[in-house]
Amino acid sequence: MINKVIKYCIGSDLIIYVIRCIIGFLIGYQLYLQLPEYELYWTLLSIILVISPEAKDSKRLAIERFKSNLIGSGIGLFCFFIHAPNVYIILIGILLSISVCYYFKLMNVARTAIVALLIVLIHEQQQLTWLTAVERFMSVALGCFIGLTVTVTTSFIINYLRKKANLPQEESINLKK
Repeated sequence: MINKVIKYCIGSDLIIYVIRCIIGFLIGYQLYLQLPEYELYWTLLSIILVISPEAKDSKRLAIERFKSNLIGSGIGLFCFFIHAPNVYIILIGILLSISVCYYFKLMNVARTAIVALLIVLIHEQQQLTWLTAVERFMSVALGCFIGLTVTVTTSFIINYLRKKANLPQEESINLKK
């Protein structure tokens, strides 16, 4: 009976996605509690954005979302240093994010880049400083790294368990693309 439950759990895309989200959230939430002086709720959001529910290409999608988050938050930081955020700077940032995603063949995750851009550029009026923009960039980058790490680490564990249970394995990761 217990073997059937284990086989079901390591073979279920839904359960794997739930486990990844829970692990990522708990890591991010612990950081959020430990460092209350920083806006680490953006880290939590980025973790969940990077983790993919699509089991077939979960590692590839996690890497692509990682890249697109860094593109968007990097462009957001760049735009912030050009001029204080306003509707025109945000529109330029959206255009740049989409263009860079297109250039790097990441159009399927371009919306993730735009979300990261908005996280960096949209500020509460009392916090409109370059340090806040840098802090949000770092928060998004940290969340991307955590989400990617959770996906890759759990993939190794899941593939090991699936191999032992004679179940199909997840696709291997190709970092050279």
